[in-house]
Amino acid sequence: MTDLSVVIPVYNEEASLTPLWAELREVLERLGLAFEVVFVDDGSRDRSAEIIRSFREADQRVRLVRLKTNGGETAATDAGFKAARGRRVVVMDADLQNDPRDIPMLLSHLDHWDAATGWRVNRAAGDNLVRRVSSRIANRIRNWLSDETIQDSGCTFRAFRREWIFANDNAYMRPYAPHSRSDENCVCLLDCSQGHERSALHRIRDTRVSPI
Repeated sequence: MTDLSVVIPVYNEEASLTPLWAELREVLERLGLAFEVVFVDDGSRDRSAEIIRSFREADQRVRLVRLKTNGGETAATDAGFKAARGRRVVVMDADLQNDPRDIPMLLSHLDHWDAATGWRVNRAAGDNLVRRVSSRIANRIRNWLSDETIQDSGCTFRAFRREWIFANDNAYMRPYAPHSRSDENCVCLLDCSQGHERSALHRIRDTRVSPI
């Protein structure tokens, strides 16, 4: 079985795909694992699918899943989960906001946890006040409704054990719930602070472990 699948939902990301794949391939090859990268084209109207096909022609570790219409990030991620063949699965954005160099850190915690997720600590440089306040309110409402204590449910940079994904319905929407199975501590939260800026997009840096 493939050791690692990286699932990347894509919607009109033609400008970011080439630098993303270059960085991602470099990081994954250093891991020494059998890996695949599953790009899920969520009904893009630009050249995203064409660019991914060119990656596939040059490297068979790249896979392309195409959705006929734009179903949104959750639907695209679910399609990626179903297509993934790896024992470990990482989900990340295609827009360069997630740094591939943080993947080894995410994976290292799957030896002890079923899932790991990023936590964007310093958002001041990347988001305006309205967005930060709205995100904080949304997180508090979500945690109140779900009886969870997630700091940043909007952070989509996550890693999972394969068996946990398929043992939990809609794992992408509820990847953090320690009460969803008998194990008490099934999730590890990763403290992430934003660092360097590239084309007005901010990358995750300085990750510290913070379990629930």
